[in-house]
Amino acid sequence: MPPSSRPPSITTGTGSRSYAHDHAPLTPSGLRQSRTVSSSSTSDDTTEHPPGPSTQHDPLSDETSETTSLLHNERVHDGPCDHGTFSPRVSSPPPRAGTLDGEMGSVADSESSAPSSETQLKGNWRKTFSNKVKSKKMTDSGTLARQHGVKDSWSMYLSYYVPFLIWIKQYKWSWLKGDFTAAITIASMYLPMALSYADNLAHVPPINGLYAFAINPFVYALLGSCPLMVVGPEAAGSLLIGSIVKNSIDLGRGEDDNAVLQAKVAGVAVGIAGATVFLMGVFRLGFLDSVLSRPFLRGFISAIGVVIFIDQLIPVLGLHRAAKAAPGVTHGSTVQKLEFVLTHLGDRHKLTAIVGFVGFVVIMVLREIKRRLQPRYPGVAYFPDRLIVVVLSAVLAWSLSWEQQGVPVLGKVEAASGHVFTFRNPFQLSHMTHIRDAMGTSFLIGMLGFFESSVAAKSLGGQEIVEGMQLSPNRELVALGAANLVGACFMAIPAFGGYGRSKVNKSTGGKSPMSSIILSIITVICIIFLLPWFYYLPKPVLSALIMAVAWSLIEEAPHDVKFFLQIKGWTELSLMAVILAVTIFFSLNLGIAIGIGLSLLQVIRHATRSHIQILGRVPNSDRFANAEEHPEELEFVEGCLIVKIPEPLNFANTGQLKNRLRRLELYGTANAHPALPRLRPQTSNKNIIFDIHGVTSMDGSGTQVLEEIVRNYRDRGVRVFFSRPVSRDNKVWHLLERSGIVDLVGGKHRFVDDVKDALRMTEVEDFEETGACAHASDDLS
Repeated sequence: MPPSSRPPSITTGTGSRSYAHDHAPLTPSGLRQSRTVSSSSTSDDTTEHPPGPSTQHDPLSDETSETTSLLHNERVHDGPCDHGTFSPRVSSPPPRAGTLDGEMGSVADSESSAPSSETQLKGNWRKTFSNKVKSKKMTDSGTLARQHGVKDSWSMYLSYYVPFLIWIKQYKWSWLKGDFTAAITIASMYLPMALSYADNLAHVPPINGLYAFAINPFVYALLGSCPLMVVGPEAAGSLLIGSIVKNSIDLGRGEDDNAVLQAKVAGVAVGIAGATVFLMGVFRLGFLDSVLSRPFLRGFISAIGVVIFIDQLIPVLGLHRAAKAAPGVTHGSTVQKLEFVLTHLGDRHKLTAIVGFVGFVVIMVLREIKRRLQPRYPGVAYFPDRLIVVVLSAVLAWSLSWEQQGVPVLGKVEAASGHVFTFRNPFQLSHMTHIRDAMGTSFLIGMLGFFESSVAAKSLGGQEIVEGMQLSPNRELVALGAANLVGACFMAIPAFGGYGRSKVNKSTGGKSPMSSIILSIITVICIIFLLPWFYYLPKPVLSALIMAVAWSLIEEAPHDVKFFLQIKGWTELSLMAVILAVTIFFSLNLGIAIGIGLSLLQVIRHATRSHIQILGRVPNSDRFANAEEHPEELEFVEGCLIVKIPEPLNFANTGQLKNRLRRLELYGTANAHPALPRLRPQTSNKNIIFDIHGVTSMDGSGTQVLEEIVRNYRDRGVRVFFSRPVSRDNKVWHLLERSGIVDLVGGKHRFVDDVKDALRMTEVEDFEETGACAHASDDLS
C-alpha cells in the first residue's frame, strides 16, 4: 500500500493499527479537524494508553469491562488523560440512569441470598409471610434501614398508611384549645352552608348535608396525610348530585317530593364517587391530579359559579312557585332559568325578595370587611358572620311569622328514613338502575373533588406541624375515597377538601387533624339535639349564602383571564370559553365532558408528538445544542446527522418518529413543509448518530419502531451509532440486545459515552474505507 494512500494514525483498543499521523482526512469538518489536532498533539500518549469505548475494543476486554463493577474496574495510568469529566472512558464509566438502583438492588440481593438469612426465613413463618407480603420498595427500604441502623418494622409502614398513628402520638394538650376553637368556628360558618347545599343544590333532605360533616372529616382525620385540611360538602359536588337526582326524576324513577328516593340516589352516586377515588389511590393513580389543566379547572369552576348564581336567583327572588308552574324551567338549562328570571320579575314575592337580597348584601359586606381587617387584626377570622346572619334571620322569621306571609323556611329537618344515621348499603343489587344512571357523573364528582382537594393539600401540606406526616397524592385518594364510601352508607352528600374551609381552620388556631374530629363531634351533637332549632331558617337566606359562594368562584376568573391575555395564551382562553359556554347554554354534564375531552386531547397530542432534535456543535467546545433554535450559531459535521431523542420511546410517541426523522434527513429541521424538495445532500446522512440519553425506558412498540429505523439505515448503507446509552443492566439495554439492534449497528462498540466519541468512530471508519478503496484501485491498476 503506497504511503500516500494510508489513513492517518488510528489507535484502537488493542493498539493494532498505527500509521503516520501527518495529514487530515480528505474532506474534514471543523469538528474533525479540531479532534485531529487534539489527537496529534497527544499522539504519543494516546498510542501508549488506549482510549475508551469511542474506538474499537477487544471483544474480550469489552465483556470484562461491562460485567465488572466500577470500583473493581478502576485503573490508574500515567501521562495526560483526555477522558473528560462528563464523558469518561471504560476505566471510569459515566453515572447512568439506574446505576444507583442497580447497586442498591445488588446489595438487596446479597442480603437476601445470604445462607443464614434464608435459613431463618424458612424457620420462622412470620418472617416468611412478611417477606412475601412486602412490596419491592418496602424490601429495598428495609435494606436501607438496616444499613443505617434504623429498626425496620411493620408498625413503621402501618403508621405511614394510617397517619392517625403518627399524629396521635405527638399530640400535645396545648394544641387542644386551637383545635377546639377552629372546629367551633368552622361549624358556625359551614353547617348552615351544608344545610343549604343539600336542600337547594343536591335536592336531598337537609340532614344529608350535615351527615357529610359528621362522618367524612372523622374518617379523613384517621387516613389523611394533610393535617390542616378539613373535608366537607362543596358547591360543585352538591350541584352534580342535584343533576343526578333531577335526571332520575326525569327518567320516571320517582317524584320531586320523594325524599327517600332522592336520598337513596344521592347515596348511590356518592358511593360510586368514593369507590372510584379509593381505587385510584389503591392503584397509585395520584399523578392524575396533573392531567387536567389549570384553564380547564378555572373554566369549569367559573361555569359552576355562574350556574349556581343564576340557579339561586329563583328562590332568592321568591320565584320558586312560578318556576314549578312553568314547564321546563326547574330542570332546564342555565339560559332558560336566566330568561325565566328576567321575564318574571313582576311575579316575585316581595317579602321573600327583600329578605333574600338584604341577606346577600349583608353577607357580602361582612365578608369584605373581614377580608380587609384580617391582615391588621387576625382575630377577625373568629367572627362568625354567617352564623350571625342565619341566626338573626331565623329569629326574625319566628318572631315576625314570615312563614305565614309566604316566605319559605327550611321546615322540619329529619332523616328520609325517619331515623338518623340509618345505614344503607349503596351497592345493593336493587340499586343497579340508579348505579347505571349515576356512573358517569359520579366519576366526575370524584375527579373534581380530588382535584380541589389536591390544590388545598398542596397549599397547606408543606408545613411540618406533625413530624413524619408527608403529603402523598395516593394516600389522599385512599383517605378521600374511604371517607365518601363511609358517608355514602348514611346517604351523605359528597365531601372533599376545600381550600377556603382549610384556610379558616389554620387561621383560627387549628394544629392537627383533631380539629376535624371535634368538628364531627359538634355536628353529631347538632343532629341529635338541635334539629328542631333549624325549622325557621329562611330559605332565601340560605340561598343567599350559596350565592356568596358562587360569587367567590366567579371572582377568581378575571385574574386568570388577564394572565392568559398577557401571555397570549389563546388555547387556554378558548378552552375556558368553550367550557363556560357549553355549561351555560346546554348542561353541566356536557360542559364537563367536553372540557375533559379537550384537555385529554391536548395531553395525547403532546404525548404522541416526537420531540427529536438535530444537534450542532457549539464552536470551540465539546457541547452540542439544538440546531433548530439558532442554526447560524452552530457548526455542522460533514457527513453526519446527529439526532437527539430526549424522551422515553413508547407506542404513543413513536407513531410519527419515522416521518419526523425523514424530515431531518431531507431538510435539517422538523419545521419544514414536506412539499419542499430535498435541501440536504444525500452525503450529509452517511453517518447517523443517535443521542439516546433521554431514552430511559422503552416498550415493545417503541423498540420495534427503532429496530425498523436502524434496519432501514443499514440497508441503505448508512452507519448508525448510539451515544450516551443507559447502563448495560437497564431494561432498555436488554431490549436493544433482544431486538437485534445491537447486532444491526455492528456490535456493542458502537454504543459510546458521548457524541464526540461517536464522531471519532465515524472518522476512523472513513479513514479505513478511504484506505481500502485506494488499495483496491492500486491493485486494479
